[in-house]
Amino acid sequence: MTPAVRGGKMEKDLKTNDFFSDNERFADIINGIGCNGLQVVKGKELMELDTRTGIGRVKGFGRKWKGRKNLYRDLLRKAPFGVNFAIIGIENQEEIDYALPLRTMIYDAGAYEKQMVKIRKAIRQKPKGLSKGEYLYGFQKTSKLYPTITFILYYGEKEWDGSKDIYGMLDFTNIPESLRDKVSNYQIQLVEVRKLKDTSIFKTDVRQVFDYIRYSNDKQKLEKLMENEDYRYLEEEACDMITAYIGANKLKTRKEKYMENNKVDMCKGLRDWLEEKKAEGQNEGRIEGQNEERKRMNQLILMLSEQARMEDLVRAAKDKEYQEKLFEELGL
Repeated sequence: MTPAVRGGKMEKDLKTNDFFSDNERFADIINGIGCNGLQVVKGKELMELDTRTGIGRVKGFGRKWKGRKNLYRDLLRKAPFGVNFAIIGIENQEEIDYALPLRTMIYDAGAYEKQMVKIRKAIRQKPKGLSKGEYLYGFQKTSKLYPTITFILYYGEKEWDGSKDIYGMLDFTNIPESLRDKVSNYQIQLVEVRKLKDTSIFKTDVRQVFDYIRYSNDKQKLEKLMENEDYRYLEEEACDMITAYIGANKLKTRKEKYMENNKVDMCKGLRDWLEEKKAEGQNEGRIEGQNEERKRMNQLILMLSEQARMEDLVRAAKDKEYQEKLFEELGL
């Protein structure tokens, strides 16, 4: 991976993590994706957890894994559901990782292992009444773990063509079906942001951010968004995430120009950015046309010089129609 690509990816990772570090947005992902839009969890109820998985020295699964003592996931929260809890993670993904089911499975296994460590410690501090197995393994018959779920948010333009479960990574060639059926599968919870059909399930600015990203290559739909007042003034973290994923670098550096009441006027900023892109495209087209014309003229001069027809060249320099006639005659 080149430094430019690595730097761009790192910036997107940072902006996305900053955006979803807000508990209201994190809860919006849980409610929108995990609870089908029902408002079950509140942001103020979420508890931030250490993103280290607890599994160490696993190498070969990408840049942020290699050479580390622990694997780090992007974001992790403990969410209450009545008298129970769930451990919920968010992983942001822009490139297709064909080993993602294995990586995510290890993340979740690490979360369970960390729970086990706490339970084991508590049990061994009060060994009275424990069976030999309960004391030896630090887990009682009545002990329970909190369910762990990881939502993968994929922002790439290329449609996801990787496996969404462990089965898709396994080679079952010549493995009897009866044995294959006994191999445990593990499925990932993948959300392709650019393919979302309905973002109304989100109640925070997650909706606006996802819509700007998924329509970034559709000028008509993007223009329609900018006509909607709900998409106009956004928080700075939302602006940073949008500009990182749609490539609006100039807007990113000039966002102070569009600040109003501590929010960014995304509609005005994006319109200015689109106009500049259009002007740059037209200018590039003009330069390209001029270069092509210059190239043809140089070829004409060379061919006429070889044929000692300088009088034709002098006349062509004054008469555009005659120049085109010569181009046609010489096959240029």
